[in-house]
Amino acid sequence: MQLQRSLKIPLWLFSVIPLVNVLFLVVVFFALTSRFILQSGLAVTLPSSSLTLAPRSGATVIRITPAPVPAIYYEDEPISITELRHRLKSSTHKDRSLIIKADKDAPYALVVQVTDEALQLGFSVVLATGSRPK
Repeated sequence: MQLQRSLKIPLWLFSVIPLVNVLFLVVVFFALTSRFILQSGLAVTLPSSSLTLAPRSGATVIRITPAPVPAIYYEDEPISITELRHRLKSSTHKDRSLIIKADKDAPYALVVQVTDEALQLGFSVVLATGSRPK
């Protein structure tokens, strides 16, 4: 006695299943790796603000890190306040604007000192903040 199948499986289904598996793996790969994209530079925890400004293009970015050893970073390189003054004087940026990304735990006196140096050299200064969580 020969048994007959009651369910007929179409042959084209065998070529679609591997394609669906590959597409699923690609989606999972991009979903997982998109979380690991990092911004270049230093990690600074910005203070939050309810107001935000539009991003500026072509502005010089200075980062100030917190204690125990506060530091000023210009183009991802640690510098002193006197060297910052010399680099800002010799800056060739057409847009004389400066974005200060100071950590929320950075010394306030250092932030004011950097801002003062930039304002004396004719830069417009913007303090970067993060958005408040909703």
